[in-house]
Formats: sequence, structure tokens, C-alpha cells
Amino acid sequence: QSKSAEESELFIVEGDSAGGSAKMARDRRFQAILPLRGKILNVERARIDKMLANKEVKALIIALGTAIAEDFSLEKLRYHRVIIMTVADVDGSHIRTLLLTLFYRYFKPIMEAGYIYIAQPPLYKISSGKTSTYAYTEEQKDKIVKEMDKTNVNLQRYKGLGEMNSEQLWETTMNPENRLLLKVEIEESSVADKTFDILMGDEVEPRKKFIQTHAKSVKNLDI
Repeated sequence: QSKSAEESELFIVEGDSAGGSAKMARDRRFQAILPLRGKILNVERARIDKMLANKEVKALIIALGTAIAEDFSLEKLRYHRVIIMTVADVDGSHIRTLLLTLFYRYFKPIMEAGYIYIAQPPLYKISSGKTSTYAYTEEQKDKIVKEMDKTNVNLQRYKGLGEMNSEQLWETTMNPENRLLLKVEIEESSVADKTFDILMGDEVEPRKKFIQTHAKSVKNLDI
């Protein structure tokens, strides 16, 4: 409803289930929801004509209002907080990476301006008696469980944003007073460029080598 880009937020979510919860949870005055129906195209491997024919990419371009390529205009951006809101699992991470690739390759000024964010939904709802709280990491979950009565602790692991009701999603992930957001920043453009090329490009061997090199440093792998 707001006409001010400075206060307006666009949440990009995966699927109709999450989109439905997010639409019910949002504050219509300044928050908009864009549900993606399926995984977005890997633009690192696609020509621009194929990219522009993709329904999800087209919907995103229309929502942003900036146009693309030589017609791109940062001044026409409708939202100064574009928030990628996916669940904390492998599929969610993949969708987030595909979106970041798209933004980096075709909407880089939006990223450079500091308008791209990643939402941090909780991994767990932890209940003991009438007390409930949320954990955003495994370490936080373990700490909370230790502090509670271990004989009477109920753990709910969120496998999708659609598993939360609208009140929970607002309280934990969308309410500006409570939520955690990560701002996406480009510290070294040349390094970022090379990494996107390795991880999302056509060449298999460099990607295989990268994975083998960094495999032991992976944390919170959800299989």
C-alpha cells in the first residue's frame, strides 16, 4: 500500500504454502509477497532470451520495477528491502543461491546499494509446559533445551515456512522489531565473480574441485 520505496519490503518466498502464510502474516502497509512456484532458472548457464522467457524471472522483474539490461534503472526500484525468505534446508539454500546469482549478474546495483537481505526463520520451536521459544541455530537449540526441564521438552523442527501459522511467521521472521536479517554485501567483486562462475557455471571440474577443497568446513548440513 505504501508508495515509499524507502519503507517498502518485498519478501521472495518459495511455493504457495509459504506464500499463503506470508500473505496472512505481513503488514500490508509496507510488505509485499512474491511466491516462486518452482526453482528459479540458473542464469549463470542460460542466455538472456531464455532467462526473460522464464515465468519466475519475469514475475521478479515486474515486481522490482527496475526493468533489466540496458533499460535498468535503480531509481525505479519499488522496494529498498528485497528479502529472500526460504526455509533453512538444502532446497531453501539452493533457491537462495539461484536468486543471489540472478541479482549479482543482472541486478548488481541493487545488491551494491545494500537492498538485498536474507531472512533468518527459526529452525525449531521449543516448548516446555506453557513456555515456548524459538531457536535459530542448532547450538541455540541445545542451549535452550539444557536450560529447560529435559523431561518435558517438545521440539518442533520447521521443514517449511508453511508449517508456521501466520502469527508465528510474523513474530519470528517478518516483524521488524523481532526478526533477524542478513544484509548481502559484495566485499570483493572479483572473488564473488569467480565464485559464482565456479559454483553455478557449466564447467563441472572446477566445481568438483571447489567442493572437495571446502567439504570439511561445511556446517549445518541438512541431509
